[in-house]
Amino acid sequence: MEVVLEQKDAADWVYRGEGAANLVLAYIGSCAAFFGKVLRIGKAPRNRMQSLNSPSALSMHECLLWKDIDGLISSPTKEIAGQLFVKHVMSPLLGSEHVDCGMRVLVSKEFLASVEKNVLSQRPAWRVVSGQVNTLCDSALLLSDHSVFHHGTPKEEQCISVEIKPKCGFLPNSEFIAEENAIKKKVARFKMHQFLKLHEGEISQMSEYDPLDLFSQSKDRVHKAINALFTTPQNNFRVFLNGSLIHGSLGGVASNANNSNCTESTSNAFEDIIKCIMKGEDGLCTTNFIQLLAETVYQSKVTDRLLEVQKLDIYDIEGAIHAYYDIISQHCKICTEMGEEKSLHDIPLDRSVKILRDYLIAATAKDCSLMISFRQRSEEVGSADNSVYLEATDQTFDYKAYFIDLDMKPLKKMEYYYELDQKIVRHYTRNVKDKQDNTMEDKKS
Repeated sequence: MEVVLEQKDAADWVYRGEGAANLVLAYIGSCAAFFGKVLRIGKAPRNRMQSLNSPSALSMHECLLWKDIDGLISSPTKEIAGQLFVKHVMSPLLGSEHVDCGMRVLVSKEFLASVEKNVLSQRPAWRVVSGQVNTLCDSALLLSDHSVFHHGTPKEEQCISVEIKPKCGFLPNSEFIAEENAIKKKVARFKMHQFLKLHEGEISQMSEYDPLDLFSQSKDRVHKAINALFTTPQNNFRVFLNGSLIHGSLGGVASNANNSNCTESTSNAFEDIIKCIMKGEDGLCTTNFIQLLAETVYQSKVTDRLLEVQKLDIYDIEGAIHAYYDIISQHCKICTEMGEEKSLHDIPLDRSVKILRDYLIAATAKDCSLMISFRQRSEEVGSADNSVYLEATDQTFDYKAYFIDLDMKPLKKMEYYYELDQKIVRHYTRNVKDKQDNTMEDKKS
């Protein structure tokens, strides 16, 4: 952390995108130490800066959950705690070859204020309203830019990369799922959530993507999933060429934006852009690119490991919520509403801790992104590992795959997770029932 980014350095960092908690900047300057890097800067709710230094960035109950993780509970900031969570929890589970823990660099308040000003016009309006750069941070996370292939030189090879947010890839089968919510055991959470998002205006069109296809280990279903993601990217699919976005949207959501869905004009534009790296007759470059991505996901089996981590959630939120109330030593609101005491309240505290910790780790795995980058191999040299041969174009591509956005989920959001889950299921069930009722009425008439 010898390097300190000052106000004069702000112009060298440009907007790449953002999520709910962080802003991501890409480097365009001339300092060799930052070639091929991105900077992840913490955000705060607008007009409410958050002072970060404290004896522990975690709550008392979170310290109970993560006490066995080296250095985590003594972290003075949430950013440092988050980095240690990735290093000591997510990296061993997902494989260090697929996880970049990054390093922290010092930043001045003036640097952060200049960044906030410089990127303002590029940020989605709704992101600007909800959050701003937290100028009280004293450090930021420096990571490799996984949308480009080689690092360490200012000139990169032609590289096309894809960011996928896979979401939950299995159906829960917990005994604690209420009978009226049994639909959760049959329909993917992502599919049900689409109905609610459309109803609330978060999206303009429902996606045909089903995470169960992507995680299926079936080549045809993986291809179907990739095709659906490309057609309706929403905030689940983005494509970059040499680090520049060419498909999908910035800012973490694609509600009614023009590029949130794949139209004929955007398809033609994409086709023209990727001709520099993908072979194919007119109209087939995109088809070949989708085939390349599907083949890589299938062949690499990188989603298999992600699915294993997601499946740490054995009890579903409808079971884990009971462990939560035991951990925080509060009477269970859910049992009060249901009028019965669930058996999970009779287990030892250490088991409740494990249930909750596994649930939060799985929640991170369900919400992370997968970045896959490709470069064409010019000669048949080197290892065949991490390479894919595309028969349709007679091209071989080297690839690398990394999981990103592996943020530690806050314990205090457990009630929110439960309420959102119930809201999604209620809306989906009601929507399906309404459609069935309408169908019956049509048959009668």
